[in-house]
Amino acid sequence: MRAAPAPDGFSDWPALLALILRAFRYMDGVIDPPSSAHRLSVDSLRDRAAAEHLYLVGTDPILACAFFAEQPDALYIGKLAVDPSQQGRGLGRALVAEAEALARRLGLPRLRLETRIELTGNHAAFARMGFVRTAEKAHPGFDRTTSITMEKPLDIGSRAHIFCA
Repeated sequence: MRAAPAPDGFSDWPALLALILRAFRYMDGVIDPPSSAHRLSVDSLRDRAAAEHLYLVGTDPILACAFFAEQPDALYIGKLAVDPSQQGRGLGRALVAEAEALARRLGLPRLRLETRIELTGNHAAFARMGFVRTAEKAHPGFDRTTSITMEKPLDIGSRAHIFCA
């Protein structure tokens, strides 16, 4: 299946929230602090989609999703979620490929994401897609690293300038 921008008029926010919660459930009891997915709501997802690019795989049912946020020097991939029954089928990779294409169209030189320090399987999966670890951070109130930032540099091509005399 192919990842694509959410269709105009998308309104199945309850299904999108349910997908994210299902996909992130395996983190419960594994990461500390708990996932911010628990603070999501239908309204917060709708607001986020208005400010960012929401991409989906499937719409009935939604099989995977990701939000792409434009930053000055990167396209940030957030809340990438694949239904547990669909994992291992390349849906996450398809979403990352769409992020790459969008970043290139926007002239952004890299992709960026954050993943929790405990989720070493995620680190390895993103590394296989060309991401490298670029930073560590601690959530407020923690004196240890709780998440890492990973980036994937993109070749956005040189921009030739033609001058006429």
